[in-house]
Amino acid sequence: MSMFDNAFDGSKPLGGGCNCGAHRSQEEHAAAQIASGDALAERVVEQAVMRALFPQDGVRRRFLQAVGAGTAFSALQAFFPLGAAKEAFAQTPTRLEKQKLAVGFIPITCATPIIMAHPMGFYKKYGLDVDVIKTAGWAVVRDKTLNKEYDAAHMLSPMPLAISLGIGSSPIPYTAPAIENINGQAITLSIKHKDKRDPKSWKGFKFAVPFDYSMHNYLLRYFLAEHGLDPDKDVQIRSVPPPEMVANLRADNIDGFLAPDPVNQRAVYDGVGYIHTLSRDLWDGHPCCAFAASREFVTTMPNTYHALLKAIMDATAYARKAENRKEIAQAIAPASYLNQPVTVVEQVLTGTFADGLGGVRKVPERIDFDPFPWHSFAVWILTQMKRWGQLKGEVDYAKVAREVFLATDAAKLMKEVGLTPPSQTSKKFTVMKKEFDPAKPEAYLASFSIRRAP
Repeated sequence: MSMFDNAFDGSKPLGGGCNCGAHRSQEEHAAAQIASGDALAERVVEQAVMRALFPQDGVRRRFLQAVGAGTAFSALQAFFPLGAAKEAFAQTPTRLEKQKLAVGFIPITCATPIIMAHPMGFYKKYGLDVDVIKTAGWAVVRDKTLNKEYDAAHMLSPMPLAISLGIGSSPIPYTAPAIENINGQAITLSIKHKDKRDPKSWKGFKFAVPFDYSMHNYLLRYFLAEHGLDPDKDVQIRSVPPPEMVANLRADNIDGFLAPDPVNQRAVYDGVGYIHTLSRDLWDGHPCCAFAASREFVTTMPNTYHALLKAIMDATAYARKAENRKEIAQAIAPASYLNQPVTVVEQVLTGTFADGLGGVRKVPERIDFDPFPWHSFAVWILTQMKRWGQLKGEVDYAKVAREVFLATDAAKLMKEVGLTPPSQTSKKFTVMKKEFDPAKPEAYLASFSIRRAP
């Protein structure tokens, strides 16, 4: 069965191998084709020929299942010059399968590359007409994307993993081909708690995070547990959409939050909160949000997917340069995007900011933009899903990471926009002084004394 037929079928289980039999997943198969330079031609020509011969999806699938992909394409080669067609197609200009796209986003600085690509012309540069749509919350983003109201979306980096595994929704193969930002979060407390700096004094506090399947939730839980507090027993943690967090803090509905920016800086700007701890102080270089799209979109619209991802990669490369941050703040602050005072956005992006306690801090790495979706990021997220009871049973961490975090696609396009991708897809890192080895996820998980019972 060709990869296109599998995408239209939607029934292939996560981790089920690829169609040619030489790779551990369909994404790995696609990555190999992309790396060899002929993926787009092969995908489009296969789709066109097979659909012309078998217009009905059900008939085509039954035929391929009955005779096998190898036999089917050998027979096809006998009376149709498939190789020549691919070669001819490769010589023709790439055409977008779909030019006008809808991409959802939450109004936070994590979405900077996705947002800025609209007013600053990065989508148009690659022939796309993209409508970036401000969305109220993460559940809405997920549902609108799954319902295909959005072609792709800004998501929290754990969300494509959760969607693919059927955690919190029906399982649908999803991908994260790019990380939108690293760092860029903080623990902010109500100004009335300015004397309660020690986390051990936070027992009974009510905290907000943006979503259950978020780095914010996992990092807050990690931080609390490292200070001896059980996040399920000693405090309350609730999901609150980022645009509503400051109002809830002002109304004393919550005592604090671990939130994306500019929420933290807006609490300081409004005089209702202070920044206790930047997330980079827990784990410097951690992922936050991602550009996400369904596997179906990636495989059935390869040219459009390539153009969209490249536009976002190009915007990311521009955002990485400190000298561009004030210009970007001006572009994304307006009401149609972040709806924040420019000074709030500038303080986040430049890393020179008021802390809410009368001080001014200079932390250039408060937020940064590195699009590479490390497989080890995904593995760490999966360990925390298991730690807190969201993911049950056995899981092949490495396989899920490979199939959802598309590192090969990212590496190829990073080179094309002038970024240098790493030479490997996994690495060790340290979270709150504790080393994480992605090759030993179960040992890491077992090392925590505070966790939900399996």
